[in-house]
Amino acid sequence: MPAENWILQFCHGYSGPFLDVARQYAVLFKGSPCKVLTVFLTGEESAAVVQGAASDEVAFLGLKSSDVRGLKLSAILKLRRIVASRRFSLIIAHRFKPAYVAALATRLPIIGVHHAFGDYDRLPRRWFARLFRRRLTLLAVSDAVRDEIRRRLPEWPADRIETLHNRLDIDAVRAELLSREDARKLLGLPRDVPVIGNVGRLHPDKDQATLIAAFARAVPALPSGVLLAIAGSGRLLPKLQAQVSELGISASVRFLGQVSNARRAFSAFDLFVLSSDHEPFGMVLLEAMAADVPVMATNCGGVPEIVVDKSMLFELRDVDGLARKLVDYFSVTSPATHRQCAARARESLAESFSDAATRPRFFSLPMVVSALGPPLLSKGGQ
Repeated sequence: MPAENWILQFCHGYSGPFLDVARQYAVLFKGSPCKVLTVFLTGEESAAVVQGAASDEVAFLGLKSSDVRGLKLSAILKLRRIVASRRFSLIIAHRFKPAYVAALATRLPIIGVHHAFGDYDRLPRRWFARLFRRRLTLLAVSDAVRDEIRRRLPEWPADRIETLHNRLDIDAVRAELLSREDARKLLGLPRDVPVIGNVGRLHPDKDQATLIAAFARAVPALPSGVLLAIAGSGRLLPKLQAQVSELGISASVRFLGQVSNARRAFSAFDLFVLSSDHEPFGMVLLEAMAADVPVMATNCGGVPEIVVDKSMLFELRDVDGLARKLVDYFSVTSPATHRQCAARARESLAESFSDAATRPRFFSLPMVVSALGPPLLSKGGQ
Protein backbone atom coordinates (compact mmCIF):
# COMPACT_ATOMS: atom_id res chain seq x y z
CA MET A 1 0.00 0.00 0.00
CA PRO A 2 1.43 3.43 -0.95
CA ALA A 3 2.50 5.64 1.94
CA GLU A 4 0.25 8.44 0.73
CA ASN A 5 -2.96 6.52 1.14
CA TRP A 6 -5.59 8.67 2.86
CA ILE A 7 -8.58 8.14 5.11
CA LEU A 8 -11.27 10.82 4.99
CA GLN A 9 -12.99 11.37 8.32
CA PHE A 10 -16.14 13.41 7.79
CA CYS A 11 -17.78 15.03 10.82
CA HIS A 12 -20.92 17.13 11.09
CA GLY A 13 -19.22 19.48 13.57
CA TYR A 14 -16.93 19.64 16.59
CA SER A 15 -19.27 20.80 19.35
CA GLY A 16 -19.83 18.79 22.52
CA PRO A 17 -18.18 15.38 22.43
CA PHE A 18 -17.56 15.30 18.67
CA LEU A 19 -14.08 16.78 18.66
CA ASP A 20 -12.95 13.90 20.86
CA VAL A 21 -14.88 11.51 18.61
CA ALA A 22 -12.75 12.73 15.71
CA ARG A 23 -9.63 12.15 17.79
CA GLN A 24 -10.75 8.64 18.68
CA TYR A 25 -10.90 7.54 15.04
CA ALA A 26 -7.87 9.48 13.84
CA VAL A 27 -5.55 7.85 16.40
CA LEU A 28 -6.59 4.38 15.26
CA PHE A 29 -4.34 4.95 12.23
CA LYS A 30 -1.32 6.08 14.22
CA GLY A 31 1.67 4.02 13.08
CA SER A 32 -0.10 2.79 9.94
CA PRO A 33 0.72 3.69 6.31
CA CYS A 34 -2.47 5.75 6.11
CA LYS A 35 -2.88 9.44 6.74
CA VAL A 36 -6.11 10.96 8.05
CA LEU A 37 -7.81 14.09 6.74
CA THR A 38 -10.62 15.17 9.07
CA VAL A 39 -13.25 17.40 7.50
CA PHE A 40 -15.83 19.33 9.53
CA LEU A 41 -19.04 20.08 7.69
CA THR A 42 -20.04 22.96 10.00
CA GLY A 43 -18.09 25.27 12.27
CA GLU A 44 -15.46 27.94 11.77
CA GLU A 45 -11.74 27.30 11.52
CA SER A 46 -10.07 26.84 14.89
CA ALA A 47 -6.48 26.10 15.86
CA ALA A 48 -7.71 24.35 19.00
CA VAL A 49 -9.90 22.05 16.92
CA VAL A 50 -7.00 21.26 14.59
CA GLN A 51 -4.93 20.22 17.58
CA GLY A 52 -7.74 18.27 19.23
CA ALA A 53 -8.60 16.30 16.09
CA ALA A 54 -5.19 14.54 16.19
CA SER A 55 -5.25 14.18 12.39
CA ASP A 56 -2.62 14.62 9.71
CA GLU A 57 -4.72 17.39 8.19
CA VAL A 58 -7.95 19.16 9.12
CA ALA A 59 -10.33 21.02 6.79
CA PHE A 60 -13.36 23.18 7.59
CA LEU A 61 -16.14 23.44 5.01
CA GLY A 62 -17.56 26.35 7.00
CA LEU A 63 -21.21 25.61 6.29
CA LYS A 64 -24.10 26.54 8.55
CA SER A 65 -26.81 24.11 9.58
CA SER A 66 -29.18 25.76 7.11
CA ASP A 67 -26.70 25.02 4.32
CA VAL A 68 -26.95 21.26 4.81
CA ARG A 69 -30.70 20.86 4.67
CA GLY A 70 -32.43 19.20 1.74
CA LEU A 71 -30.10 17.82 -0.93
CA LYS A 72 -27.03 19.55 0.61
CA LEU A 73 -25.63 20.38 -2.85
CA SER A 74 -23.07 22.86 -1.53
CA ALA A 75 -21.64 20.24 0.82
CA ILE A 76 -21.58 17.61 -1.93
CA LEU A 77 -19.64 19.88 -4.31
CA LYS A 78 -17.12 20.87 -1.61
CA LEU A 79 -16.53 17.25 -0.64
CA ARG A 80 -16.07 16.19 -4.28
CA ARG A 81 -13.27 18.72 -4.67
CA ILE A 82 -11.54 17.39 -1.55
CA VAL A 83 -11.83 13.77 -2.68
CA ALA A 84 -10.35 14.66 -6.08
CA SER A 85 -7.29 16.19 -4.40
CA ARG A 86 -5.63 12.95 -3.30
CA ARG A 87 -6.00 9.20 -3.07
CA PHE A 88 -8.61 8.15 -0.50
CA SER A 89 -9.41 4.53 0.36
CA LEU A 90 -12.17 4.91 2.93
CA ILE A 91 -14.56 7.46 4.44
CA ILE A 92 -15.50 7.41 8.13
CA ALA A 93 -18.65 9.54 8.48
CA HIS A 94 -20.03 10.51 11.87
CA ARG A 95 -23.82 10.91 12.11
CA PHE A 96 -26.33 10.60 9.28
CA LYS A 97 -25.83 13.82 7.28
CA PRO A 98 -22.09 13.30 6.63
CA ALA A 99 -22.76 9.70 5.57
CA TYR A 100 -25.51 10.92 3.21
CA VAL A 101 -23.27 13.61 1.68
CA ALA A 102 -20.34 11.20 1.34
CA ALA A 103 -22.50 8.62 -0.42
CA LEU A 104 -23.77 11.14 -2.98
CA ALA A 105 -20.42 12.91 -3.47
CA THR A 106 -18.13 9.88 -3.87
CA ARG A 107 -17.90 6.23 -4.86
CA LEU A 108 -15.75 5.31 -1.89
CA PRO A 109 -16.60 2.74 0.77
CA ILE A 110 -18.15 4.43 3.81
CA ILE A 111 -18.28 3.55 7.48
CA GLY A 112 -21.20 5.44 9.01
CA VAL A 113 -20.81 5.88 12.77
CA HIS A 114 -24.06 6.35 14.69
CA HIS A 115 -24.04 8.08 18.06
CA ALA A 116 -27.75 8.23 18.88
CA PHE A 117 -31.00 6.31 18.80
CA GLY A 118 -33.53 6.92 16.06
CA ASP A 119 -31.26 7.53 13.08
CA TYR A 120 -33.25 5.12 10.87
CA ASP A 121 -36.72 5.72 12.25
CA ARG A 122 -37.63 7.68 9.12
CA LEU A 123 -38.44 5.75 5.96
CA PRO A 124 -36.33 7.97 3.62
CA ARG A 125 -33.25 7.19 5.71
CA ARG A 126 -33.93 3.47 5.45
CA TRP A 127 -34.25 3.89 1.67
CA PHE A 128 -30.90 5.66 1.65
CA ALA A 129 -29.24 2.83 3.56
CA ARG A 130 -30.66 0.22 1.20
CA LEU A 131 -29.61 2.19 -1.88
CA PHE A 132 -25.96 2.43 -0.77
CA ARG A 133 -25.70 -0.79 1.22
CA ARG A 134 -22.98 -2.30 -1.01
CA ARG A 135 -20.44 0.31 0.06
CA LEU A 136 -21.86 1.26 3.44
CA THR A 137 -21.06 -0.31 6.81
CA LEU A 138 -22.74 0.99 9.95
CA LEU A 139 -21.08 1.25 13.34
CA ALA A 140 -22.92 2.04 16.57
CA VAL A 141 -21.43 3.44 19.77
CA SER A 142 -23.18 0.75 21.83
CA ASP A 143 -24.86 -2.60 21.42
CA ALA A 144 -28.15 -0.90 22.31
CA VAL A 145 -27.86 1.50 19.34
CA ARG A 146 -26.60 -1.33 17.12
CA ASP A 147 -29.58 -3.54 17.95
CA GLU A 148 -32.03 -0.73 17.19
CA ILE A 149 -30.43 -0.18 13.76
CA ARG A 150 -30.56 -3.92 13.05
CA ARG A 151 -34.28 -3.90 13.83
CA ARG A 152 -34.80 -0.99 11.43
CA LEU A 153 -32.75 -2.69 8.67
CA PRO A 154 -33.64 -6.38 9.14
CA GLU A 155 -32.46 -7.39 5.66
CA TRP A 156 -28.87 -6.29 6.35
CA PRO A 157 -26.33 -8.94 7.38
CA ALA A 158 -25.38 -8.57 11.03
CA ASP A 159 -21.67 -8.05 10.28
CA ARG A 160 -22.52 -4.86 8.35
CA ILE A 161 -24.05 -3.28 11.48
CA GLU A 162 -21.55 -3.60 14.32
CA THR A 163 -20.57 -1.95 17.60
CA LEU A 164 -17.45 0.08 18.22
CA HIS A 165 -17.71 1.66 21.64
CA ASN A 166 -16.59 5.19 22.34
CA ARG A 167 -13.33 5.34 24.23
CA LEU A 168 -10.89 7.51 26.15
CA ASP A 169 -7.27 8.50 25.95
CA ILE A 170 -7.05 7.33 29.54
CA ASP A 171 -3.56 8.64 30.25
CA ALA A 172 -4.45 12.09 28.89
CA VAL A 173 -7.65 12.28 30.93
CA ARG A 174 -5.89 11.25 34.12
CA ALA A 175 -3.02 13.65 33.48
CA GLU A 176 -5.33 16.66 33.47
CA LEU A 177 -7.26 15.68 36.61
CA LEU A 178 -7.17 18.20 39.41
CA SER A 179 -6.50 17.10 42.95
CA ARG A 180 -9.61 16.60 45.07
CA GLU A 181 -8.91 19.81 46.95
CA ASP A 182 -8.33 21.88 43.80
CA ALA A 183 -11.37 20.38 42.07
CA ARG A 184 -13.62 21.31 44.97
CA LYS A 185 -12.15 24.79 45.05
CA LEU A 186 -12.85 25.18 41.33
CA LEU A 187 -16.45 24.04 41.76
CA GLY A 188 -17.02 26.03 44.94
CA LEU A 189 -17.68 22.93 47.03
CA PRO A 190 -16.68 22.45 50.70
CA ARG A 191 -13.67 20.26 51.41
CA ASP A 192 -14.96 17.80 54.00
CA VAL A 193 -18.47 16.62 53.04
CA PRO A 194 -19.56 13.79 50.73
CA VAL A 195 -20.54 15.01 47.26
CA ILE A 196 -22.72 13.21 44.72
CA GLY A 197 -21.99 14.54 41.24
CA ASN A 198 -23.95 14.77 38.01
CA VAL A 199 -22.73 16.40 34.79
CA GLY A 200 -24.84 16.96 31.71
CA ARG A 201 -27.26 19.22 29.88
CA LEU A 202 -30.28 20.25 31.92
CA HIS A 203 -32.60 18.54 29.47
CA PRO A 204 -35.41 15.97 29.80
CA ASP A 205 -33.17 13.28 28.28
CA LYS A 206 -30.76 13.61 31.22
CA ASP A 207 -33.63 13.37 33.76
CA GLN A 208 -31.99 15.19 36.66
CA ALA A 209 -35.52 15.45 38.12
CA THR A 210 -35.42 11.77 39.09
CA LEU A 211 -32.01 12.21 40.71
CA ILE A 212 -33.18 15.23 42.70
CA ALA A 213 -36.33 13.44 43.88
CA ALA A 214 -34.36 10.34 44.90
CA PHE A 215 -31.74 12.43 46.69
CA ALA A 216 -34.47 14.22 48.66
CA ARG A 217 -35.87 10.89 49.85
CA ALA A 218 -32.44 9.56 50.74
CA VAL A 219 -31.03 12.64 52.51
CA PRO A 220 -32.26 11.75 56.03
CA ALA A 221 -30.31 8.47 55.86
CA LEU A 222 -27.20 9.86 54.12
CA PRO A 223 -24.06 11.14 55.86
CA SER A 224 -24.34 14.55 57.51
CA GLY A 225 -23.71 17.48 55.18
CA VAL A 226 -23.93 15.45 51.96
CA LEU A 227 -24.36 17.54 48.81
CA LEU A 228 -25.76 16.89 45.35
CA ALA A 229 -23.75 18.91 42.79
CA ILE A 230 -25.19 19.24 39.27
CA ALA A 231 -22.98 20.73 36.56
CA GLY A 232 -24.48 21.84 33.26
CA SER A 233 -26.79 24.37 31.69
CA GLY A 234 -30.08 24.15 29.87
CA ARG A 235 -33.70 25.16 29.65
CA LEU A 236 -34.76 23.04 32.64
CA LEU A 237 -32.73 25.00 35.19
CA PRO A 238 -35.68 27.06 36.56
CA LYS A 239 -37.86 23.95 36.78
CA LEU A 240 -35.18 21.94 38.58
CA GLN A 241 -34.48 24.81 40.97
CA ALA A 242 -38.18 25.00 41.76
CA GLN A 243 -38.26 21.24 42.39
CA VAL A 244 -35.35 21.54 44.83
CA SER A 245 -37.09 24.38 46.67
CA GLU A 246 -40.40 22.50 46.88
CA LEU A 247 -38.63 19.44 48.30
CA GLY A 248 -36.96 21.56 50.97
CA ILE A 249 -33.39 20.55 50.05
CA SER A 250 -32.02 23.85 48.75
CA ALA A 251 -29.19 23.79 51.31
CA SER A 252 -28.05 20.37 50.02
CA VAL A 253 -28.12 20.92 46.24
CA ARG A 254 -25.68 23.00 44.21
CA PHE A 255 -26.28 23.96 40.58
CA LEU A 256 -22.77 24.59 39.28
CA GLY A 257 -23.65 25.93 35.83
CA GLN A 258 -21.63 25.14 32.73
CA VAL A 259 -18.13 24.02 33.76
CA SER A 260 -15.44 24.19 31.08
CA ASN A 261 -13.65 20.84 30.67
CA ALA A 262 -15.63 19.49 33.60
CA ARG A 263 -13.98 16.07 33.55
CA ARG A 264 -10.78 17.44 35.08
CA ALA A 265 -12.81 18.25 38.21
CA PHE A 266 -14.50 14.85 38.59
CA SER A 267 -12.09 14.14 41.45
CA ALA A 268 -14.32 16.44 43.53
CA PHE A 269 -17.03 13.76 43.63
CA ASP A 270 -17.41 10.79 45.96
CA LEU A 271 -20.04 9.22 43.70
CA PHE A 272 -21.17 10.02 40.16
CA VAL A 273 -24.81 9.40 39.25
CA LEU A 274 -26.17 9.41 35.69
CA SER A 275 -29.97 9.36 35.61
CA SER A 276 -30.39 9.68 31.84
CA ASP A 277 -33.36 8.47 29.85
CA HIS A 278 -32.03 5.91 27.32
CA GLU A 279 -28.47 7.20 27.03
CA PRO A 280 -27.01 5.89 23.73
CA PHE A 281 -23.62 5.36 25.35
CA GLY A 282 -22.60 7.45 28.36
CA MET A 283 -19.17 8.96 27.73
CA VAL A 284 -19.38 10.84 31.00
CA LEU A 285 -19.30 7.50 32.84
CA LEU A 286 -15.91 6.69 31.31
CA GLU A 287 -14.63 10.08 32.41
CA ALA A 288 -15.81 9.48 35.97
CA MET A 289 -14.26 6.01 35.98
CA ALA A 290 -10.95 7.46 34.78
CA ALA A 291 -11.07 9.77 37.80
CA ASP A 292 -11.52 6.73 40.10
CA VAL A 293 -15.04 7.89 41.00
CA PRO A 294 -17.63 5.11 41.49
CA VAL A 295 -20.57 5.38 39.08
CA MET A 296 -24.28 4.70 39.52
CA ALA A 297 -26.55 4.89 36.49
CA THR A 298 -29.86 4.08 34.82
CA ASN A 299 -30.21 0.52 33.59
CA CYS A 300 -31.11 1.40 30.00
CA GLY A 301 -29.58 2.31 26.65
CA GLY A 302 -25.85 1.70 26.36
CA VAL A 303 -25.16 2.29 30.06
CA PRO A 304 -25.17 -1.38 31.20
CA GLU A 305 -22.35 -2.03 28.72
CA ILE A 306 -20.14 0.35 30.70
CA VAL A 307 -20.97 -0.06 34.38
CA VAL A 308 -18.88 -2.88 35.84
CA ASP A 309 -20.82 -3.40 39.07
CA LYS A 310 -24.38 -4.21 38.00
CA SER A 311 -25.63 -3.57 41.54
CA MET A 312 -24.98 0.13 40.81
CA LEU A 313 -27.70 0.20 38.14
CA PHE A 314 -31.25 1.41 38.84
CA GLU A 315 -34.35 1.32 36.70
CA LEU A 316 -35.47 4.26 34.60
CA ARG A 317 -37.32 6.92 36.64
CA ASP A 318 -37.38 4.68 39.73
CA VAL A 319 -37.11 7.32 42.44
CA ASP A 320 -37.49 4.87 45.33
CA GLY A 321 -35.00 2.44 43.81
CA LEU A 322 -32.37 5.12 43.30
CA ALA A 323 -32.93 6.48 46.82
CA ARG A 324 -32.30 3.00 48.24
CA LYS A 325 -29.17 2.63 46.12
CA LEU A 326 -27.81 5.93 47.45
CA VAL A 327 -28.47 4.95 51.06
CA ASP A 328 -27.00 1.48 50.57
CA TYR A 329 -23.89 2.86 48.89
CA PHE A 330 -23.03 5.31 51.64
CA SER A 331 -23.86 2.82 54.40
CA VAL A 332 -21.39 0.17 53.20
CA THR A 333 -18.69 2.08 51.36
CA SER A 334 -15.23 2.35 52.87
CA PRO A 335 -11.77 3.35 51.64
CA ALA A 336 -11.07 -0.33 50.88
CA THR A 337 -14.25 -0.87 48.85
CA HIS A 338 -13.65 2.41 47.05
CA ARG A 339 -10.16 1.26 46.03
CA GLN A 340 -11.54 -2.08 44.82
CA CYS A 341 -14.23 -0.34 42.77
CA ALA A 342 -11.66 2.02 41.24
CA ALA A 343 -9.36 -0.87 40.35
CA ARG A 344 -12.17 -2.76 38.57
CA ALA A 345 -13.14 0.38 36.68
CA ARG A 346 -9.55 1.01 35.53
CA GLU A 347 -9.29 -2.57 34.33
CA SER A 348 -12.55 -2.26 32.38
CA LEU A 349 -11.41 1.00 30.80
CA ALA A 350 -8.14 -0.54 29.64
CA GLU A 351 -9.74 -3.72 28.30
CA SER A 352 -12.83 -2.29 26.60
CA PHE A 353 -12.78 1.49 26.30
CA SER A 354 -9.24 2.50 25.43
CA ASP A 355 -7.67 3.43 22.10
CA ALA A 356 -5.30 0.48 22.33
CA ALA A 357 -8.06 -2.05 22.99
CA THR A 358 -10.22 -0.72 20.14
CA ARG A 359 -7.60 -0.68 17.38
CA PRO A 360 -7.49 -4.48 16.69
CA ARG A 361 -11.28 -4.66 16.58
CA PHE A 362 -11.52 -1.77 14.13
CA PHE A 363 -8.96 -3.25 11.76
CA SER A 364 -10.79 -6.58 11.79
CA LEU A 365 -14.03 -5.06 10.46
CA PRO A 366 -14.82 -6.53 6.99
CA MET A 367 -15.19 -3.09 5.40
CA VAL A 368 -11.79 -2.01 6.72
CA VAL A 369 -10.12 -5.24 5.59
CA SER A 370 -11.70 -4.87 2.15
CA ALA A 371 -10.77 -1.21 1.75
CA LEU A 372 -7.28 -1.23 3.26
CA GLY A 373 -6.08 -4.81 3.05
CA PRO A 374 -3.91 -7.08 5.20
CA PRO A 375 -0.71 -5.00 4.80
CA LEU A 376 -2.31 -2.30 6.91
CA LEU A 377 -3.60 -4.79 9.43
CA SER A 378 -0.11 -5.94 10.28
CA LYS A 379 0.98 -2.38 11.05
CA GLY A 380 -2.08 -0.44 12.18
CA GLY A 381 -4.06 -3.20 13.84
CA GLN A 382 -1.57 -4.26 16.44
